[in-house]
Amino acid sequence: MRTIIKIAWRNVWRNKLRSSIVIISMILGLWSGLFTVAMSRGVNEQRVKSAINTYLHHVQIHNPSFEYNLDINSTIDKPLKIFDELKRDSLIKKYSSRVIISAMASTAHGAQGIKLIGIDSKEEKTFSDISKNIIDGNYFSKIKSKPVIIGKKLADNLNLDLKKKISFTFVDDNGDLQRVKFKVEGIYKSANSIFDGGTVYVKKQDLIKLIEKKSSVHEIAIVLNNIEQSDIIKEKLSKLNLNNKVETWKDLSPELGSVQELMIWFFFIFMSIILLALSFGIANIMLMAVLERKRELGMLMSVGLNKSKIFFMILFETIFISFIALPVGILLSYLMISYYGQIGIDLSIVSEGLDAFGMKSMVYTSLPFSYYFMITILTLFVTLISSLFPARRALKLDPAQALKSL
Repeated sequence: MRTIIKIAWRNVWRNKLRSSIVIISMILGLWSGLFTVAMSRGVNEQRVKSAINTYLHHVQIHNPSFEYNLDINSTIDKPLKIFDELKRDSLIKKYSSRVIISAMASTAHGAQGIKLIGIDSKEEKTFSDISKNIIDGNYFSKIKSKPVIIGKKLADNLNLDLKKKISFTFVDDNGDLQRVKFKVEGIYKSANSIFDGGTVYVKKQDLIKLIEKKSSVHEIAIVLNNIEQSDIIKEKLSKLNLNNKVETWKDLSPELGSVQELMIWFFFIFMSIILLALSFGIANIMLMAVLERKRELGMLMSVGLNKSKIFFMILFETIFISFIALPVGILLSYLMISYYGQIGIDLSIVSEGLDAFGMKSMVYTSLPFSYYFMITILTLFVTLISSLFPARRALKLDPAQALKSL
């Protein structure tokens, strides 16, 4: 077998140009495939991270009927008991309670339906990234009376600027129509332009003054030490009070969770297509090599080299090509993915389109080590399969006829 391996290795380099073309094709195929998957994964991870940090968080608690109509009277049952449980739980990093009202925002330039969120400004600053997304003005620090933070999209739609007033019209807990004016202190811009156009932040105490139920809590948002523990906390808090509805970020945004789970299938399908295309090239090259060496193979058969050794010789030639291309392709992919995972890829030229899908213009590539292991196994498997046809063709050669060939 050692002799067969040596012959196979030498056969690989008998036609250096042909072997080099196959090896370079495999390297480029692996690199382009892995980098594309890493970029897609990076885009999705960034989208999920941005959504979680801005508005989803890891777990949320609501009144079961609140999420359907944003009814001001659909408040959380016994919030103080929930706060005590959250303080004691070591899995929970921090939490925030909010008052939320469905309102109509209006200026002299138009009107638009929005979600008015009352927050504790100091608490929210360490909880979500709204304060970090301020692109103009300040975050609840300058204006003392009824300040408001609005999204860039809403500011554009209603032609609003800093220190301008905006009116909010809503139905209070008694069913009466209320109208109140706030002054714009800051404008934020998140990765999601739809969210920016429909979400407004005010101080919780300013919003509570407008409703009779001073202890109202419409939402409790929770951030955990580990996002993987979301289902554990959901089950625990659901048992605490059956009158409230506890949801993880995957429940609140199923499309984000499903894309995350489908990434592994995208990886397999995409890389399989690339490797399948490469396998045809490998099989074609190896078949050409077999046909060019018909006389040589016939001579080897006539002097007693059995068919199994002929088979393994062709098999080893194909494997050697993969063994050269595979580590180089993976190393090249790893270096480029690591590099762009640090500095990012600037897609600001299409930032408006990305904003509509909740994605930032700077994308950081990401690919777990398990994916490199999987692509190694997949490549070797495809290589073995592609070597079977030329090996089978070699076994069908008739020694007497092969010796007569030119």
